[in-house]
Amino acid sequence: MIEEIKKEEKNKYGISVDEMAQAGVNFGHKKSKLHPKMEPYLFGIRNMVHIIDLEKIVKKFEEALDFIAKEVSEGKTILFVGNKIQVKDLIEEVAEDTASPYITGRWIGGTFTNFTVIKKRVAHLKKLESDKEKGEWDKYTKKERLGFEKEIVDLTNKFGGIKDMDKLPDMIFITDLSCDGLALSEAIKMKVPIIAITDTNTNPNLVKYPIPGNDDAVPSLRYILEKIENVILANKRVAPKVEKVGKTTDNKEDIKNQEK
Repeated sequence: MIEEIKKEEKNKYGISVDEMAQAGVNFGHKKSKLHPKMEPYLFGIRNMVHIIDLEKIVKKFEEALDFIAKEVSEGKTILFVGNKIQVKDLIEEVAEDTASPYITGRWIGGTFTNFTVIKKRVAHLKKLESDKEKGEWDKYTKKERLGFEKEIVDLTNKFGGIKDMDKLPDMIFITDLSCDGLALSEAIKMKVPIIAITDTNTNPNLVKYPIPGNDDAVPSLRYILEKIENVILANKRVAPKVEKVGKTTDNKEDIKNQEK
């Protein structure tokens, strides 16, 4: 398959079919897991695994990057979402480098549809952190201070990546529609434009800007996210923040390349 790909020059975003093939962006799921709406994007089957047409990936990927470039050049915000272990570190790195909000833990129900309540929880987290920094905790017992610390850890795990998001984002990027179904449904309900990787087991018609591709393998995820990061940095109005956004306390491990 890879040997049959015609070499092409990179497009305006530096996308090349050769590099995508090397990263495994075109490898889908097993034949039995095909969503019928993904059929137009398929090239064929290899070893009982669906192969996505690289030329069609380039076309849809470019459309998504055009949209992101336009939005961020107007000062709009993108929220990165992905809770699978192999993508968490990648998302946090890209989000922090571009000063964008992110969610890499469990999507809390109501994050979009009941954002007022979410903002109150975030405000409480910020107050706890502020009180600690100002020494306001000194008047409490050791047990009470320990309780505050645990609360900060819990709230940071849930809301650390959106701590500076004071309104709904202007767009959302979802790495896996099957794993982040609640994020998808809330974005649809609140009419937040969705950019998403659509593997062969998902419905690309649910999102405004689908990027057909492998949503499991680390090289594929890294390739797609790096292109998005480059576009944001090239078009963002405000310079990225130097400080890091609050991280979760999950243990980070180097994830080996995963094949489906």
